[in-house]
Amino acid sequence: MPVNEPTTSYFEIVKREDYSDVTYMLEVSHPLMARAAKPGQFVIVMSHEDGERIPLTIADFDAQKGTVTLVIQAVGKTTREMQQTCQVGTRLYGLVGPMGIPSSLSHATKVLCVGGGLGVAPVYPQARGFKELGAKVIGVLGFRNKDLVFWEDKFKSVCDELILCTDDGSVGIKGMVTDGIKLALERHPDIDEAVAIGPPVMMKASAETTRPFGVKTMVSLNPIMVDGTGMCGGCRVKVGEQVKFACVDGPDFDGHLVDFDDLMVRLRRYKEEENAAMKRFEESCRMRDFMVTDAEVREAITTQMGEA
Repeated sequence: MPVNEPTTSYFEIVKREDYSDVTYMLEVSHPLMARAAKPGQFVIVMSHEDGERIPLTIADFDAQKGTVTLVIQAVGKTTREMQQTCQVGTRLYGLVGPMGIPSSLSHATKVLCVGGGLGVAPVYPQARGFKELGAKVIGVLGFRNKDLVFWEDKFKSVCDELILCTDDGSVGIKGMVTDGIKLALERHPDIDEAVAIGPPVMMKASAETTRPFGVKTMVSLNPIMVDGTGMCGGCRVKVGEQVKFACVDGPDFDGHLVDFDDLMVRLRRYKEEENAAMKRFEESCRMRDFMVTDAEVREAITTQMGEA
């Protein structure tokens, strides 16, 4: 066996952390992917044989350990199901990637890396990549409150300055990531480029905040991807005068050119199907909660007979 090759099986979950009641991290064994992965890329995941194929951004990768890291938010049927079933020692049925065009880590000398909510995880590899290329990195991370903050130490290890923003002011500055962006640009008027990852409304606001300063701002359009291969056409996005496909032409695009209004309308296209899938999942969970197995029936009868 090659040196540093892990003894775990492919796609085995070797580590899990829960950051909140809906956000969790899975570290998965995949040596080949760990060596090939680049910042900004994503994977297609199937948790079980009959499961849905979903695109997830690579939040971290370690070639020496042979692992890739996914940070997931349980907001839909599949991600909620994975939250219940994906535990250390279990395996994902399928993990394909790395996919998408890697982020272009320019020769900028000072870069602003902005992450909001779940977007904090995928912006980390980019911050680390810029740092490894010798750039000064200013990080701006936004959360609802201090209890939802994660990876602060990881970002401090690659950022020359880190600005935390919380909606309630429980840690860092009180406000949105746009407030952190303004503060960073005031302190560092020589910022060459910005990267913003998070919900579409947050990326739109970030791009509009940097626009008056003339700072190039790249955004990652992962939220709009569906099948991740460009075949479904669901990830069409208007970028300037062109129509692009987020999963094969991106996921990174110039935020000052993206038509976010059109993108957010498209995000609602499958809402009815998503709600129906969630309803079926919740109903199946309730049925499992009330199901009594044959073994439990036999045990109950045996106990009653013994008492009698």
